Amino acid sequence: MRRPPKHVMWGALVAGAAIVVVIVAWPVVNFLVRTDRIAPEERDGFRWPYFVYVSPNARATAGDGGRVPLLVVPNNTGKVHDDPRVHEREARVTSYHARVMADELGAVLLVPAFPRPAANWRVYTHALDRDCLEVSDPRLRRLDRQLVAMIDDAAARLAQRDISTERAVLMVGYSASGMFVNRFALLHPHRVAAAAVGSPGGWPIAPVSKSQGRRLRYPVGIADLAELTGETPDLETYLAIPHLFMLGAEDENDSVPYDDGYDDVDEALIVELFGGTPVERWSAAREIYASAGANATFKLYPGVGHDFTDEMEDDVVRFFERERTR
Repeated sequence: MRRPPKHVMWGALVAGAAIVVVIVAWPVVNFLVRTDRIAPEERDGFRWPYFVYVSPNARATAGDGGRVPLLVVPNNTGKVHDDPRVHEREARVTSYHARVMADELGAVLLVPAFPRPAANWRVYTHALDRDCLEVSDPRLRRLDRQLVAMIDDAAARLAQRDISTERAVLMVGYSASGMFVNRFALLHPHRVAAAAVGSPGGWPIAPVSKSQGRRLRYPVGIADLAELTGETPDLETYLAIPHLFMLGAEDENDSVPYDDGYDDVDEALIVELFGGTPVERWSAAREIYASAGANATFKLYPGVGHDFTDEMEDDVVRFFERERTR
């Protein structure tokens, strides 16, 4: 049997390789086409950029005249760095991975690109810690309010594209960003429809002022939250927000002993009252939320360490789908 001419063979190989490249690259291309980077302007109320990804089903829902859910995933670089571009690159990566959940939910995705500077390392921006409410630097102060401004800005921009979004957002975060979600929901309960909180730094903020007769200041609890923010926390609205709390049964990642996570007095109190490890404290947190009347589910994942697993992601999507249809 005669072999085909070499130019035919090479042409077939090139064509095949091109098809493979298109198949592999398509998710990235689709993401880039559907994602916008929004730069801050002084009048907007936020100092940092954010990313918005419009899923195909979100566009379809909007085309049918429906309102679209807005899925907010706070960024978490996992380290300090004074170059904001480092955090922005990680925020873009977060957007790329979180687009899968947005696609399944038919949502618009919003990911902020907040910094976490080494020069001011005690301000744990990506966890929305106590210092975020007290720091004088306006670029880092009250990132929760900056995120509210981003949400409103995104809604206005999307409306210009005939995409109407629901006012209350879906929020999900893991590790430091789980802490951010947990604390943001308490600070702005009217803006959150449902919250999924994974491995929240060793301790989810308790929606109470005292436990076992001891005063719990922010972010252990809410005893001094009105003093810090100038606003009385709306506990009734917060407790009604559906929450899914997730933790690996082998998760040892704990921000409680670290100075950028908690002050010494708060670390000592958490260990004394609730236990020495995240897993030890899990039942205490669940009991506090239950006693407060919160709409919260706590789930422990056997054999899982500090990892946001496929099972967790599936649980989050089902949780949001269930809550949106109620």
